[in-house]
Amino acid sequence: MSANDAKIGLSREEMAQRVAMDIPDGSYVNLGIGIPELITRFVPEGREFIYHTENGLLGMGPSPAEGEGEPELINAGKRQVTAIPGASYFQHPDSFAMIRGGHLDLCVLGALQVANNGDLANWSTGGPDAIPAVGGAMDLVAGVKSVFVVTQHCTKHGDPKLVDACTYPLTGPGVVDRIYTDLAVIAVTDEGFQLVELSPGVTFDYVAERTGAPLLPIATPTAS
Repeated sequence: MSANDAKIGLSREEMAQRVAMDIPDGSYVNLGIGIPELITRFVPEGREFIYHTENGLLGMGPSPAEGEGEPELINAGKRQVTAIPGASYFQHPDSFAMIRGGHLDLCVLGALQVANNGDLANWSTGGPDAIPAVGGAMDLVAGVKSVFVVTQHCTKHGDPKLVDACTYPLTGPGVVDRIYTDLAVIAVTDEGFQLVELSPGVTFDYVAERTGAPLLPIATPTAS
């Protein structure tokens, strides 16, 4: 990957903001670690998202300013958070009952790989020196109504994260609905990866060359 490549596409904050634009008002949402956590900063005006975290909080707010947090108020990623008015606390079994019972509308997760049939790998490379970090992801992808992935389009070595078939251990088969990267927004369809939107300054060919599976162009509306 050249130095010019690094300047193309959205920043991590812009990626989080772009995901937030597609979350419906009033949704119950679980956020993964990393870029997904940034979404709490970008709730569109006039909307409210109710954030759930696996360790037992419904009504999570954004991270506090430096030195202003409550040390014991953390999310599942051990990051200090705040609680919105009306937030509730509960034990792990209740938290996972919410997830497994289909009571959450959406989760937003990072990814190591996403296959063009929606398979997700985001907890381990399977290598002998890998440090597994599954958390509640397997429960989330099986229990929530929609799964969004937000991730860099390629690894730091330039390898595509969007692939024909995952080579890493799966978090869940056929679970991903939509992918948000620094280069594009892509839907997972029955036909494979379908381009929804290009990031500013990015071309279709540029994205297709960095995608490890066929990429369908933006769908053209059919005449009624």
